[in-house]
Amino acid sequence: MPAKFYDNLKPLKEFSIPFTGLKLGNHNFEFEINKSFFDVFEYSLVKDGNLNVKVDMEKQETMLILNFTIKGDIQLSCDTCLADFLSPIEIKERQIVKFGENDIIEDDLEIIVLNKNENTIDISSVLYEVINVSVPYIKNCEENGNQKCDQEMIEKLASLRIKEENKNIDPRWDALKNIQ
Repeated sequence: MPAKFYDNLKPLKEFSIPFTGLKLGNHNFEFEINKSFFDVFEYSLVKDGNLNVKVDMEKQETMLILNFTIKGDIQLSCDTCLADFLSPIEIKERQIVKFGENDIIEDDLEIIVLNKNENTIDISSVLYEVINVSVPYIKNCEENGNQKCDQEMIEKLASLRIKEENKNIDPRWDALKNIQ
């Protein structure tokens, strides 16, 4: 792999939890997520944010149970006016980690299988997925109570829509308008 690829992963090193030397029972970890985290993931729906992540890890003989609490703000782009705005999120999620052989593949999305020889777990991909899944399907700055939509942009988009509607339409498509 090129060196540039590994440079992009440096912000994710802090999201590895070493569990080998820990006693059985509960252990707590805290992480901060910001723009450098989201920059690593090229196609992320979220480009920026300030999030606090608390991980309560219960270590058992044959598995780890991770309970995530994620709170903070993520930056989204409004689907109506294209303006960036901060949207508050609060997520609670659970992830189970089992220890097994290399060739075991678990169908359950809530279960991760680690090789018995592993001594750390990287939670960055889990955090990335949980945060991106929590992004609302329709992102609107007015619905989040943050601000009003950018009226100048809405007027510009409306004028472009009117121009598009006034263009000459291919007469072959006019016949379809009469179909009911």
